[in-house]
Amino acid sequence: MSGADAALLTIHLAATAGMMGVIWFVQVVQYPLFAMVDTAGFAEFEAAHQRRTSLVVGPLMAIEGVCALAIAGFMRDVVGLALPLVGLALLGAIHASTLWLQVPAHMRLAEGFDQATHRRLVATNWIRTVGWTARVVVAGWMIVVAA
Repeated sequence: MSGADAALLTIHLAATAGMMGVIWFVQVVQYPLFAMVDTAGFAEFEAAHQRRTSLVVGPLMAIEGVCALAIAGFMRDVVGLALPLVGLALLGAIHASTLWLQVPAHMRLAEGFDQATHRRLVATNWIRTVGWTARVVVAGWMIVVAA
């Protein structure tokens, strides 16, 4: 494994692990606390949550995605094809869940707190939590395979 290969795999693992840490915090701490926010100020809280969260997850998700594509495209001789494809499939599921489940829930909550929407957000976010956790395993295993 070359130094560039090692760097790419390490950056990929770091970004993926960062997202896993963020999503576990959101799942276990942040989203459940939404129910404790005063309904009068909830829309403002939700807007701030979205804005501030994007500052953290945007760069991590971009780095993770670029690295995942680069690994799948250029490192087949180092890590094979199966692990990068599994990683990309998981990333696809995570982004599909975000687009089709979490974003609509956040858009609804931006209008004001709704208990059913909140429950659905917490429940469906497990897709991303499990997905990013599995991606860390895949990213770590690629480093083992490449060594």
